[in-house]
Amino acid sequence: MDSRPRRFFETMTDLKTTPLHAAHVAAGARMVDFGGWDMPVQYQGAKAEHFAVREAVGLFDVSHMGEVFLLGPEALAAADHLVTNRVAQLADGQACYAGLLNEAGHFLDDVAVYRVHNERVMICLNASNAHKDIAWIRQQVGARVEIEDRCAETAQIAVQGPKAAALLQSLTPTDLSTIGTYRFAMGEVAGVSAMIARTGYTGEDGFELYVPSAHAHALWDHLVAGGGIPCGLGARDSLRLEMKYALYGNDISESTNPIEAGLSWICKDKFKDFIGAEALRQIRAEGPRRKLVGLTLEGRRIARHDTPVHDLDGKPIGRITSGAYAPSVDASIAMAYLETDTSSVGTAVHVMIRDKAHPATVVKTPFYTKN
Repeated sequence: MDSRPRRFFETMTDLKTTPLHAAHVAAGARMVDFGGWDMPVQYQGAKAEHFAVREAVGLFDVSHMGEVFLLGPEALAAADHLVTNRVAQLADGQACYAGLLNEAGHFLDDVAVYRVHNERVMICLNASNAHKDIAWIRQQVGARVEIEDRCAETAQIAVQGPKAAALLQSLTPTDLSTIGTYRFAMGEVAGVSAMIARTGYTGEDGFELYVPSAHAHALWDHLVAGGGIPCGLGARDSLRLEMKYALYGNDISESTNPIEAGLSWICKDKFKDFIGAEALRQIRAEGPRRKLVGLTLEGRRIARHDTPVHDLDGKPIGRITSGAYAPSVDASIAMAYLETDTSSVGTAVHVMIRDKAHPATVVKTPFYTKN
């Protein structure tokens, strides 16, 4: 995440904006360039916003994410072949987390897949990947499936925290208790037509609201009036890192595979074929050369993306993918790919920040668990 302040000669016209951009500016949010989007990094402070999600209810604008629909009699089969998880086994109104891989078994993206019914499937894509993902999907499915790009027409608001359900229930006639984890339902929130999904990226209970872009600002205002606390990318990053949730472009990319990333559980190559399945079978058979692990650093120094990691003898053994101060555990934490034989919990390593060795330890993840 690029959190550098925008210099005076940089203009917002260089960046894409979400339907909630005006709301962020009016609230005094600090805006940054996030993958070509003008996005709020914080409002009152990343730490306060982090705890708002852990203890109450936070709101995130994630409208920069992409949405694409697969339509027609072959939609379900096509989705099942495109991604690693078992989409064909989902019930109507159920979702799953999955990988969208190339033939080499490397991540083109990590996605959420929603089965509306057997002829309508939605895939939620990462913002920076949406254009190339949709082109890839079109190439793979050909003419047998209709592809509907709904990125521009759809806004997404994440409502996260232990009080998320209470806030949302006050604004919708839909009985939220009937929506289980990774389930969704069509309904209305504050009079706005919405797909209400019980998913998240924070480790807390919460919902994602997919709504028409034209009505997103009005819905955001209702959620804020009901007690939701606007949160920026800073809090979102520390929350997901405490849970060891991967961020595309940092922890996973076209140079990484799900096995080494600790995401083999979303890959059902034992049960079905999908793009990249054969490559994953080979990787499983040989064993990964490296693994994505969690580290805690002594002190408060932050290990940024691509910082080298050495063993205690000074040998390079890996690199940091993500790092931050973790408010919930009051520690500097990081994720790193380390050579497999150095990846065991308890292994002592050195993180090389500005060529100086800082002691760190491989730890069990997630870093944070609720009491």
